[in-house]
Amino acid sequence: MIKIAGLTKVFRTEEVESTVLNNLNIVIKKGEFVSIMGPSGCGKSTLLNIIGLLDTPSGGSYLLEGDEVASLKEKDRIIRRKGLIGYIFQSFNLIDELTVYENIELPLIYMKMGKKERKEKVENIMKMFAISNRRKHFPQQLSGGQQQRVAVARAVITNPKLILADEPTGNLDSKRGKIVMSHLMKLHEAGATIIMVTHSPRFAEYADRRIRLFDGKVISESVKEALNV
Repeated sequence: MIKIAGLTKVFRTEEVESTVLNNLNIVIKKGEFVSIMGPSGCGKSTLLNIIGLLDTPSGGSYLLEGDEVASLKEKDRIIRRKGLIGYIFQSFNLIDELTVYENIELPLIYMKMGKKERKEKVENIMKMFAISNRRKHFPQQLSGGQQQRVAVARAVITNPKLILADEPTGNLDSKRGKIVMSHLMKLHEAGATIIMVTHSPRFAEYADRRIRLFDGKVISESVKEALNV
């Protein structure tokens, strides 16, 4: 599904040039669950943004479902993202002017889904993530953990083929973190490809394969032998 070759990302200012990703080569198969680990500043989130077509690389090749997408213009990236990619942002990225219900419902509206079907889906996923009692609240009225659950629910409600998760359990306690991971695993078992950035070795063990970055380079890869979580 994803083939990255010689990928680089350089951030430049008038005085400083910083190489965040350095000649990365990664292949992720359709239906695979991959966790990306590494210290802060190693390029994990930047890589996820490029894979999610939120950013463009400075060099190299990026094939998504067989198509070269590294140099797509913003308009074309938006078209490719719609219906294909679900993104769980570390910063939540919720819309302050919308309620919990409305934030979760929004991707379904973009898909032009009927109101009755939208309502059923939103009700079910709010119940799953234990946020039904917050349906009329706005993001600023929620705790960090509650905002995280809303962000995850919104990202996965369309059952996207590719799910990108940037620290999806980072603001949750162990119990809520397991609920999120359980739902991701169900989507994975149903065929979704998942790429998850995490600092948690425990949650990284859910993945089929773990990739570790350091200074913008892949320094190691390991595959899951047995799931003991």
